[in-house]
Amino acid sequence: MFEKLELVEKRYEELTTQISDPEIIANTNKWRELVKEHSGMEDVVTKYREYKEILKNIEEAKELMEDPEMKDLAEEEYYSNKDKIAKVEEELKFLLIPKDPNDDKSVICEIRGGAGGEEAALFAGTLFRMYGMYAERKHWKIEILNENATELGGYKEISFMVTGKGAYSRLKFESGVHRVQRVPDTESSGRIHTSAATVAVLPVVEDVEIDINPADIKMEVFRASGAGGQHINKTSSAVRLIHVPTGIVAECQTQRSQLQNREYAMNMLKSRLYEIEKQKQDNEISSTRKLQVGTGDRSEKIRTYNYPQGRITDHRIGFSVYQFENFLNGDLDEMIDNLIAADRAEKLQGEE
Repeated sequence: MFEKLELVEKRYEELTTQISDPEIIANTNKWRELVKEHSGMEDVVTKYREYKEILKNIEEAKELMEDPEMKDLAEEEYYSNKDKIAKVEEELKFLLIPKDPNDDKSVICEIRGGAGGEEAALFAGTLFRMYGMYAERKHWKIEILNENATELGGYKEISFMVTGKGAYSRLKFESGVHRVQRVPDTESSGRIHTSAATVAVLPVVEDVEIDINPADIKMEVFRASGAGGQHINKTSSAVRLIHVPTGIVAECQTQRSQLQNREYAMNMLKSRLYEIEKQKQDNEISSTRKLQVGTGDRSEKIRTYNYPQGRITDHRIGFSVYQFENFLNGDLDEMIDNLIAADRAEKLQGEE
């Protein structure tokens, strides 16, 4: 571990020099790339330097302990630093876990009602409201990109962008199948109904991260419509983009102009194509991992919302919360913190 830390510190010092070089500063893309790498190492280097300072203090205290007049004070200093060193070592292990390069990014979320008809669509609406309230708690901004609402207020599907630093780091664990068990309002016999909705969380990618050939994109325009097919826009401002090689479709109809809708649809398309490539890499990396908290298959059932028991259980880590209403009102941090902890522990085990 310490050989690796020495290399990280050496690279950090090289980068510190490079990002001050006028020639590199003149090359904006290169400078931005190096600044990002430098920033990503800062926490590790700061903690490693703290570790080395503690080691130095321990050695100095050992020497002073041989002086009868300084012995008591030096012993106190020695044992105090001894207690610190183990904690800092553990912190360094976690900091050396490779950081997900997408963690600081904004995200595009897609929620689709699955098995269960209208009840699944209503549950999709419940999830959208839950994520909206969570975003509000985090002071993130939400923009609806596309929606297919039902007459009863649910969604067959809804896509939205969550803009804010760290959005992906907190929401990426939400990808998968969410199952709900509850008695629908339409069920006169009181029978518990099981339905599901799928959630996809995609990082918003930059142009430099994925290259799309404009010739591969087919664009269609149509009139935006609301629930029941009623037109809410008299002009063909809604945009549908089709990536011909893969057949992936992205559409946006919530913005006022065709240009804005095309821009948002292009963001969605890039994110979906990026996700396909990322999934391939994740599958290769995770082939030897059992838990796969952070790279679960989107078709996998990850969580159950049991209304009669007032319980929400995440099946990947076997963790349940019983503050049911609070959770649905956006209080997701306890669940997400546990998922992050499990993911880190798994990655640490893989590193070892």
